[in-house]
Amino acid sequence: MAQTTRQRVHALLDELPDDDVPFVLRVLRALRAEADPVRRALDEAPDDDEPVTEEDRAALAEAWEDVQAGRTVPHEAVRAGMQKAS
Repeated sequence: MAQTTRQRVHALLDELPDDDVPFVLRVLRALRAEADPVRRALDEAPDDDEPVTEEDRAALAEAWEDVQAGRTVPHEAVRAGMQKAS
């Protein structure tokens, strides 16, 4: 019985050295993102054309200071907290 294309891809993946698997994962995720029309629209949307204000600069500086000082919460922790709350 002939293998399907998907089966051949799986077989090739199984043959790869473990060190190459993270790269393949990134490539596959990028391909999946390209297939998503919403994602593609967001990626192709023009950059924000509003000027950066002094208030924006101050907020960015404050945020960067928080990052440097470790006063941030990892995304995973926020997500876990949201799942517990629901």
